[in-house]
Amino acid sequence: MAFNIFIDGEVGTTGLQIRERLATREDINLIQIAAERRKDADARREAFSQADIAILCLPDAAAREAVELTQDLDVRLIDASSAHRVHGDWVYGFPELSSEMRDQIADAQLVSNPGCYATGAIALIAPLIEAGLIDEEELVAINAVSGYTGGGKALIAEYEDGSAPAHFFYGLTQAHKHIPEIMAHTGLATQPVFSPSVGSFAQGMVVQLPLHLDEERNLRSLFEALADHYDGQKFVQMIAPDQVGSRIVPTALNGTNMLQIGVCGSEENGCATAFAVLDNLGKGASGAAVQNMNIMLDADEAEGL
Repeated sequence: MAFNIFIDGEVGTTGLQIRERLATREDINLIQIAAERRKDADARREAFSQADIAILCLPDAAAREAVELTQDLDVRLIDASSAHRVHGDWVYGFPELSSEMRDQIADAQLVSNPGCYATGAIALIAPLIEAGLIDEEELVAINAVSGYTGGGKALIAEYEDGSAPAHFFYGLTQAHKHIPEIMAHTGLATQPVFSPSVGSFAQGMVVQLPLHLDEERNLRSLFEALADHYDGQKFVQMIAPDQVGSRIVPTALNGTNMLQIGVCGSEENGCATAFAVLDNLGKGASGAAVQNMNIMLDADEAEGL
């Protein structure tokens, strides 16, 4: 049996990567619209009506409009935009966060894909709060660098024509759209200071969580809390403090759906960094969408990944 899948916004960066991951699968039938009708509401509604699952790869406003188009249709949705990540009617699509979340994704009508930065931040903070190693009221800082593909067509064009700088950080007013998502899905009660940046590489990402150490919160306890939480997860790779090496490379997992998590630092000076490495277009976007789709279809979770 083949499942009908419609990618609304298949010509964008995320949509193209999802289509590439699904193109050779015998269990998937991709529903497509002629190029000249991709923005035609009637054509899109017809495609939605034929689909078992539709994946929305659209800007936030367009994603909300797409949901309106499907109101009376029997189609399950995965939204790769940030429009519904803190919406109470949508299941957050981060299956590694808990077994309950994976079960909710499997049964869900509406699933919201996590953001790329948020995937790394939540992956680090939520288990450490659960283990009692970070307090919900703690003042937390998050630093991150991403490849420029996360910035969409305009930023990609800047880097491709050579007009973009080698590196810049942004989100200077502390109002980045991922902050509410990070708080909602970690339990942080105090807004973290979030400093995202972009480098002159297309794909890849590292998210860093600086922490001060004490008797209870040491390198071993931090690593063990994270390792215990992700034990058995096929898409999470743990890096122990003595295996980190001298550099963390944001492009290390490009082309995969993997999430690499580790801890480094010094007990002597009492400072550490928990870090998460991922492909911002893989586990941070298209890979996560395909993983969630597989769970919703009760297919092999790693199929196409």
